[in-house]
Amino acid sequence: MDKTVGIVGLGIMGSAIARNLVERGWRVIGFDVAAARCAELARAGVTIAEDAGEVARGAPVIMTSLPDPAAVVEVARQIAGSAAPPRIVVELSTLTLADKLGFEAILKPSGHIALDCPLSGTGAQAINRDLVVYASGDSAAIAQCAGLFADFARQSADLCAYGNGSRMKFIANHLVAIHNVAAAEAMLLAQRAGLDPKMVVDWSARAPAARACSRCARR
Repeated sequence: MDKTVGIVGLGIMGSAIARNLVERGWRVIGFDVAAARCAELARAGVTIAEDAGEVARGAPVIMTSLPDPAAVVEVARQIAGSAAPPRIVVELSTLTLADKLGFEAILKPSGHIALDCPLSGTGAQAINRDLVVYASGDSAAIAQCAGLFADFARQSADLCAYGNGSRMKFIANHLVAIHNVAAAEAMLLAQRAGLDPKMVVDWSARAPAARACSRCARR
């Protein structure tokens, strides 16, 4: 397996992933519009490209971790116009389904295979490789990326049809929001009942049901 990978977008998630991959023997070619981020990652062993097109020409697999739909469209256009041979392009950002479909539509005419692979986890979890990759799209391409995913995440899943990764991320975010609201209501009830909030947190976390919910929320 060619252990060369491109990363476009070296923000909180992209930079943590890049560092982890370098530590595990990957040659990482990266690009970000922020020069300071590029300089920081260069010191960590990342090869910095001039733009997303150069990343595409140098890496068989490219991952994009981008802040907004406009950036996603611009990067997709640069990759499509790079004259690079067919690449696997793994889109890691959390975006609308329409944005993900638009990303695929820009890349497909140039022969590139887009994968919709949003991440479950925070920036802190990314540093510790405690992420889950909700992969969706071409199953052969996902299988080809299994070793790559394993070097920056604790788990990845093939969710079949392109777009299912984003659908799964929406469901996961919905569950987190529900858990947060339920926890806030429980703490308010505890205060009104005269219980010490710290005591409630400590002992609730030790309950078997709470531990089971915590495991489910991390999946």
